[in-house]
Amino acid sequence: MSHREEVIKRLRGAGIPFAYYEHEPVYSMEECLALPCAEADVTFCKNILLCNRQKTSYYLYVTLPGKPFRTAQVSKLLGVSRLSFADAEDLTGLLGLYSGSLSPLAKWFDTAQHVLLVLDRAICRDGRIAFHPCDNTATVIFDQSVFRQLVLPQLGNSIWLDTNEQ
Repeated sequence: MSHREEVIKRLRGAGIPFAYYEHEPVYSMEECLALPCAEADVTFCKNILLCNRQKTSYYLYVTLPGKPFRTAQVSKLLGVSRLSFADAEDLTGLLGLYSGSLSPLAKWFDTAQHVLLVLDRAICRDGRIAFHPCDNTATVIFDQSVFRQLVLPQLGNSIWLDTNEQ
């Protein structure tokens, strides 16, 4: 079973309401925001896999696509001396994913709980929120409250950061 099929199966099995859209592969935020399902009330997120220098701690950071990302700021908020971008081998080794398919829903495949999900509070908006189901040829969309109340608790270890306070 593919990661996408597993995500959809888990969502349906838990009775979580969502909308599902298949599309051509997308590899950038610009392409995501040009999808027909990218309506005005839908928040698409930028998902970044980070690690410490020793590659002993990993973080899946979720923020807004247009928001400036500063590793020093996120490092400070997490209490980690220095963060950098994890490489493709880490993405595949930890989560079984490839570039362009990362999403918070990938936490379902982090069975050893090596990756901490770090969510920027800026993604909390009115309306809906969209993610790939660990495959960049589809998008799932949740009401914001459904994502926070029903999906997040099932994903394992996660924290919220307010990057606007720095």
